[in-house]
Amino acid sequence: MKTNSSQRLIELMAYFNIKQSDIAAKTGIPKSAISMYVSGKRVPRQNRLSDIADAYNVNEAWLMGYDVPMNKNMKSFDDSLNNKDKRDILEIMNSTKDALLSQDGLMFDGDPASQEAIDSILSAMEIGMEMAKKKNKEKYTPKKYKKD
Repeated sequence: MKTNSSQRLIELMAYFNIKQSDIAAKTGIPKSAISMYVSGKRVPRQNRLSDIADAYNVNEAWLMGYDVPMNKNMKSFDDSLNNKDKRDILEIMNSTKDALLSQDGLMFDGDPASQEAIDSILSAMEIGMEMAKKKNKEKYTPKKYKKD
């Protein structure tokens, strides 16, 4: 059964013209694990997705199947958000990050949350907030103010 991650790994291999063994060599992930991820028999853990994303400079959220740009350095919705929207998102993200870091015993996937895991959670939240802001702008902006 193909998963979102397996589809994205197939796309990644086609885009970079690489094989499963190339991913294994570049990331240190066993070839057998890469094979299971590509076939959809297993879903990669967050740390493995992070290793692949870092090795090929792609967005972790893209590897998980989310509708975001493949390139890690490209922001998806910045062009449609004004400075106030960006500032609002930044304030919420900062307060959320402070709340996450101030908790003792914060767990992620059954293990104590690493800084990497917290960063991944915050990145996913930021993408979601940007998407929600954009949707709300489309839905609630009066027609006379919409740009065609």
